[in-house]
Amino acid sequence: MYLCTAMKKLLCILVLFFYLSALPGRGYSQCAMCTKTAQQMGEKPARGLNSGILYLMFAPFMIIGFIGFRWWRNEKHLKEDS
Repeated sequence: MYLCTAMKKLLCILVLFFYLSALPGRGYSQCAMCTKTAQQMGEKPARGLNSGILYLMFAPFMIIGFIGFRWWRNEKHLKEDS
C-alpha cells in the first residue's frame, strides 16, 4: 500500500518536472558580465550561453534535492519504527 502511494507521488513529481521543463518560455539566467558578452556574440551564441548556464545550475539543485529526499525518507522510516 505504501509503495503504491509513494510511486504515485514520484510519478506526479516527474510528470510535473518534465511538463515544466518543456514549456517554451525559458528564463534568462545571465549575470551582467555574461549579458554584455552575449550581446556582443549575437543571437544564436547568446541562446547557447544561456542554455549552458541553466544546465550548470540544474546539477546542484538535483544533488541537494536528492539528499533532501533521502533524508526525509530516512526520518520518516525512523518515526514509523519508534
